[in-house]
Parts: sequence; structure tokens; C-alpha cells
Amino acid sequence: MEDEDFTEDEFRVDFVPCQHSPLLDKPLVFKVYKRRWFVLFVFCLLNCSNCLSWLTFAPVADLSSQFLGVTMDQVNWLSLVFMVVAIPLSFGTTWVLDTLGLRVALVVGSGLNMLGAVLRFVATLRSIPGALVFPVMMGGQTICAFAQPLIIFTPTKLAALWFPEHQRATANTIASMSNPLGILAANILTPMIVAGTTNNFFLLMLTYAVPAAVIFVLAAVGIRDGVPPTPPSVSAESSNSEPFLTGMKLLLKNKAYMILLMCFGSGLAVFTCFSTLLEQILCVRGYTNDFAGLCGGLFIVFGVVGAAILGLYVDKTKNFTEATKVNLSLAALALIAFCVVSQMQNQGIAVAVICSIFGLFGFSSYPVAMELSVECSYPVGEATSAGLIFISGQIQSIIYILLLQGLTKQMAESPLSTCSTGGDATLSWRVSVLVLAGVCSLFTCCFVIFFHTDYRRLNTEAQAAAKKTVTTPNYDDSPNSYDSYNT
Repeated sequence: MEDEDFTEDEFRVDFVPCQHSPLLDKPLVFKVYKRRWFVLFVFCLLNCSNCLSWLTFAPVADLSSQFLGVTMDQVNWLSLVFMVVAIPLSFGTTWVLDTLGLRVALVVGSGLNMLGAVLRFVATLRSIPGALVFPVMMGGQTICAFAQPLIIFTPTKLAALWFPEHQRATANTIASMSNPLGILAANILTPMIVAGTTNNFFLLMLTYAVPAAVIFVLAAVGIRDGVPPTPPSVSAESSNSEPFLTGMKLLLKNKAYMILLMCFGSGLAVFTCFSTLLEQILCVRGYTNDFAGLCGGLFIVFGVVGAAILGLYVDKTKNFTEATKVNLSLAALALIAFCVVSQMQNQGIAVAVICSIFGLFGFSSYPVAMELSVECSYPVGEATSAGLIFISGQIQSIIYILLLQGLTKQMAESPLSTCSTGGDATLSWRVSVLVLAGVCSLFTCCFVIFFHTDYRRLNTEAQAAAKKTVTTPNYDDSPNSYDSYNT
């Protein structure tokens, strides 16, 4: 691949240097490679494909129940298995990424995703006995679930290893937002392919298995190295400078990181609860499933748009902390408004607008917060620092969902309800949504008030740039002295 060289304008750092690092004694030769966009492209495809596997059955749960010959609760476990598997595997995943490298994680992740998708396709073959259809399908889902942590933890690592500092947040945003795009695609494609009949599940599994196989080939053959031949920045060169266990100990002693771990982990849990329970909250007040799906789609679409805008902004300004605090605060206000309006009748436009605003400010905070986790914990490995926040979000999601379900109350009668259960089984979510807004507001306030940090990675890069400027006269002044890299 042809190399791309930095120019003087492209590498301008305006941060105060931090403490000395021995890495700064090395000659600074940095390059970026066009192939970084191919690596990012393959990862985005893999992320979307894994999300399609995760939510394949949720949009057509009733038809899935008929095809598989199981109850609705068992169908729900086809999605819940991803959350259950993620927590114990997450610690091993961070070790794989920070020790064995990015290429190993992508090839293994894409391989597991392909095997799971193929096994799901096998479950739809006529030669499979009826009693084995669900176990085989669950086996395929579980294998796909094994791949998820390897995928979810990768964006910050990929951005750090392949992209220069003025493109890292943008690359992280693109990689991270391929996940909600996969969720959106699953909600659109699955009902379209199934088309209201169980006869099309063979076609559905085949449609999702073929891209998974293609992505595995692209990852295994197309991605030759986990890192570029020459790093794009100082932090990329020292990405794995701290061993895994040492990095874990440093994180536990890092006050700023622990605040981010708890507060943004809570934010991730709130977003998960919102997406999971949205239909159940709205149907009690007479809103249809189609309308709930529209609100969920707006939540994702505006979240992706907001993330794109915010990623470009922080790449230019480096205001990671300020952007995260402002966005989480506005998201908390939007959730409070949702709690009020969602309990009213015939307020469809207001509910849709508020869901859009919640996604715009809340969902878009994710990639920036992941970058912030790396900045406040450097030189700990990117996968470790970002991965622990994801684990925190998963654990808190389970706790919140169980809590919110426990706070619901059965309604004697709800003539406006569009819930599938209806009648005496209709549940009121009034208290639950108020508690959810309260939890979100509490952790947002804690984050805004108590979170303060230096940008350790950027400061190290600034110190490297300053040292390079001072020592330049000691090197040969010929055009090739610095490998075409100018500061």
C-alpha cells in the first residue's frame, strides 16, 4: 500500500507536556497507511454482522416461537445469551486484544461469527429432527455471542494503532456506530425477509450466513498485520506498554477512571434498558408496536448522526471531557421529559421528538467516552480501559432491568393498551421510568461534578513533539532523515 505522509498542519498539538517517558528518547518516525481504512471497513462489516445475529429473532419473536417450537421466553434467550456470555468472557477478551493483538482478535472474532451463522443455517435444514432445531439454533447463537466481546472492545484499539491523533475520535466513532446500524438493519431486514411466514427462516439464516463468511475471508486474508509497519503516533508505539494485570491494578487505583467506570457504565445500562423496554412502556398508553419501532429507529438514527458530528468536533478541539459532560446532561433531561410525556395519551409527535433528542445526545456520547477512558488511563491498553466500562454497563444493565421489572404494577384494566398480553396482565411502568430517570440524573450529576482528568495520551504525544523540535539539529538535515515526516 502507498504511504501517506503527515504535513506540518496535520500534526499540531496544543497541550502541556506531562512527565517524561523513556519512549520519548526514541527517534520519531511516524506514518499513516491507506490500508487503515480497509481495516476499519472490515471491522464495521463484522460489527454489523454480529448485531444481525444478536437481534435476528427479536423483531419476529412470535413467528420464531412457532418455527422453533418453543415458548416466547425461550426465544428471548436467543438474544439474552449475548449478554450472559459477554460478562465472563470480557476479561479474557481484553487480554487477547492487548496481548495477542488486533489481527488475532479480528480473525478469531470473524471466525466465531461465521461458525455461529453457519450453524444457525444448519438448524433450518429439513434433515434436522424437530427436537434438535432449537438446541442447534441456540448453539449457533452462543458461538456468535462468543465473538461479541472481541468485536465490541476493538474500536479504541483499532483507532489507536492505525490512526493519527487528529483522526482517532472519528475512526472510533465510525467503528462504534456500526453497532447501532447493525441493530437498525436487523429490525428492518428480518421482518422484510420473513414476510409473516415461518417458511422463510431458511432464507433468513442464509442471508445472514453468507456475509459472515465473506467477512471472515476479508479479515483472514485482507488484514495481514495487527499494527502498521510504522506507528502513526507515540501512543500507538506504546499501546501495549503495560502488561494486562499491571494495567488492571493501575485502573483500580485511578480515581478519574473509576468515576467514569461507574457513571458512564450506568449510562450504558440506561440506554440498554430504554431500548429493551420501550415497546412495553409505550403500549400501555395506547401506542402501537409500529410506533414504538419508529421511536427506537429514531433513537438509533439520531444517535449515529450525533456521534458523527461529535466525533469530528472532538477530533478538532480535544474537548473530550466537556463534550461528554454536556451530552450526558442533555440526555438526562431528555429522559426526564420522556418519563413525563410517555405517560400521556395521544402525544405521539412529542414522544418521537424526545426519543430522537435522547439518541442525539445520549447515544452519541459512547465513542467519545471510550476515547476519554483511554486518555485518562494511558498507558494502560486501550482494550482493557474501554472493555471494563463495557463490562460495568452489562452488569448494571442486568441489575436495572430486574429492578425496573420488579417495580411494575399490574393494572386491573387498561382499555387503551395495545400490549399483546392485555387485560389483567397489563403492567404500569410509571414508577419504573421515574426510577430510571432518577438513576440517570444521579450518575450524570456525579460525573459532571467529580470527574476531572488530564489527557495523558495527548500530553505524552505533545511532549514527544516538543522533544523532537528541540533535538532536530542533532540529526542529519538531508531530506530522508526523518522518513518524510515533518514537524
